[in-house]
Amino acid sequence: MWRRLAGLLLAFAAATAALWLLSARLSAGQARRPLRFPSDLEELRELAEALRDYERQHRGAALALFCAAYLYKQSFAIPGSSLLNVLAGALFGPWTGLALCSALTSVGATFCYLLSGAFGKHFVIYYFPDKVALLQRKVEENRSCLFFFLLFLRLFPMTPNWFLNLSAPILNIPVSQFFLSVLIGLTPYNFICVQTGAILSQITSLDAIFSWDTLLKLLAMAVAALIPGTLIKKYSKKHLKLDEDKHAQLLNGKKSL
Repeated sequence: MWRRLAGLLLAFAAATAALWLLSARLSAGQARRPLRFPSDLEELRELAEALRDYERQHRGAALALFCAAYLYKQSFAIPGSSLLNVLAGALFGPWTGLALCSALTSVGATFCYLLSGAFGKHFVIYYFPDKVALLQRKVEENRSCLFFFLLFLRLFPMTPNWFLNLSAPILNIPVSQFFLSVLIGLTPYNFICVQTGAILSQITSLDAIFSWDTLLKLLAMAVAALIPGTLIKKYSKKHLKLDEDKHAQLLNGKKSL
């Protein structure tokens, strides 16, 4: 068990060092402000402004740093990927940003899956035995339509995405189905975040938020994001075995009173 922990810490340290070196190189190239992960929308706006000019001149370097930062967060289940989705929309535009974030989400979640399988299984079972047991039971009940069950979990999360990434190798979920379920299931969420970033990057005043153009874009985003969820919801009622309220409370760490 200690060897696994040492291996995980070594992988984390190596990834952190590589990301720091890459960000230090980019910081030296633009030297306007230190680069760090944004923790709120204000920091996100400042980071987007700092990177926008550099991205136009050095698109490859900016893209490499963004991909490295995104994969770092996803691989080690670090919160904050939603703000990076918004940043992608502001930097790369709505459609390039969506394609990029969907790919990075899938690859990063798969890295998390592989790291958990190699180093983290015992820790996940030790610290979350009830959640793992419940999720294992639901996976086995829906094994015949496992891919659609995984899609349901991504679109209507009974459990946080980070926990599903960590527990998937314990549940014997094939990596191919895991990858595709993340790619498809999180696309609506990524779409909303990226489109929000693209819209915010074009807004220069409060009046622009309430323009017809912005309001129509927001409405289109809401409709487009609801379509896949509605379809999976209808399918799940007919084919999946779910007790949503009861299991959602336990998987999210809440107990019924």
